[in-house]
Amino acid sequence: MAAKAQVAQDGPRDDRDNPENREYRGAPGLLETYREVIGHTGALLPVISFLGRLPVAMIQFGSVLLVTETSGSLATGGVVACALALGQVTMGPLVGRLADRLGQRSVVLAFSLLNAVAIAVYTLGALLDLPTPVLVVLAVLAGASIPGIGPLARARAVPLVRRAGGDSRQVNTVLSLESTMDELSFVLGPAFVGLAAVAGHPAYAFGAAALLVAVCGSGFALHPTGRTVRATQEAPHVTGEAPRARGDRGRRRLPRAVVVVRVGLVFVGVLLGACGAGITALTEELGQPGQAGLVYAAMGVMSAVVGLSMAALPERFGLYARWRVATAAAALLSLPLVWTDSMTGLYLVVTVFGAIFAPNLITGFALTERSCPPQRLAEGMTFAASAFVGGQAVTLAVAGRLAESYGPGAAFALGSAAAAVAFLVALVARPPAEGGREVTRDAAGR
Repeated sequence: MAAKAQVAQDGPRDDRDNPENREYRGAPGLLETYREVIGHTGALLPVISFLGRLPVAMIQFGSVLLVTETSGSLATGGVVACALALGQVTMGPLVGRLADRLGQRSVVLAFSLLNAVAIAVYTLGALLDLPTPVLVVLAVLAGASIPGIGPLARARAVPLVRRAGGDSRQVNTVLSLESTMDELSFVLGPAFVGLAAVAGHPAYAFGAAALLVAVCGSGFALHPTGRTVRATQEAPHVTGEAPRARGDRGRRRLPRAVVVVRVGLVFVGVLLGACGAGITALTEELGQPGQAGLVYAAMGVMSAVVGLSMAALPERFGLYARWRVATAAAALLSLPLVWTDSMTGLYLVVTVFGAIFAPNLITGFALTERSCPPQRLAEGMTFAASAFVGGQAVTLAVAGRLAESYGPGAAFALGSAAAAVAFLVALVARPPAEGGREVTRDAAGR
């Protein structure tokens, strides 16, 4: 009854009832929505934010190949890559909190330059074949200094769209665009590393990553929107919608729904980490280790295509319903990987399987955005991203050893089990009785 009353108060949930939104029915309307969103942020911001987040994908996936190449051990590569990801997970929420308090400009600029130096030192350590404990420390520093451009770009773009009077459909479009850029970065990042490995050595890609984060990370920090976003967060009422928590209330404990979403994202991260280890192990087993990055790219292309189309979903298809469908699809479509034993089969299965990642990430970030107070949006987004990366971090070490001991199928099986747990988390999750305005409305569309 409360959900129905909220729907009645907010007006018709189906945007087709609104003449101004009839354009969203078809592909031209979808393209127009993307055009409007980019008009709010400027065309340059998505470009530099994409190039600035590309190094993250390069060093996360490339660490396994780089250290495996220099040490001769897949397990060592997995452990070091795990350390890098754990560094990012540990510092990610702190970077977001600093950005909320001090502004993105100074925080992102400092971390971008620091990360460029850390990546260079880490790469040099791997090339010198330093002892594993030393590589672990260098990897932690490289991960901890990541400026978090992906989640901070979401935290920057969403308030800009809301300040301009954008509705929930436009916010969903922002999140779809950002997740698509994430997916494209995880297409091109591993692909660049794979091409570098085939051409000579994975370290070439790490040199490019250090240069990109220094130049494009600084460009993202210094973009004019880095200043305007703080003013937007301090005035949530300008959107014409019910204001969320502000002032001192903005520092209170976040809704339980946000924590539940993070748990689900952890297991989606486990799925991706297990798949990455399985792909690396299977391509090595088949005698084509350089193909690992390209296989990963095939998975990311499908995810990016699906991510772009997510903005066309009707608003009556509620976020919790989307979350359950996405996690169920992940559990089902990951199963064929367990029995894949050829390069052709791997490409085919992974390409289809790639369709599940963007819906899971877009929905997770959307639920986070709808529940977080504006003053903690950067922290909430970076925490959600860290939950996803944290699942990958733990899995990289475990799945690498599983693959070495029992074969690639064992790593893929671990991923399938994690996807099943993510589905159970989504299945039992319930919207809060009192929370973010959009989560409450979506309860009627479960």
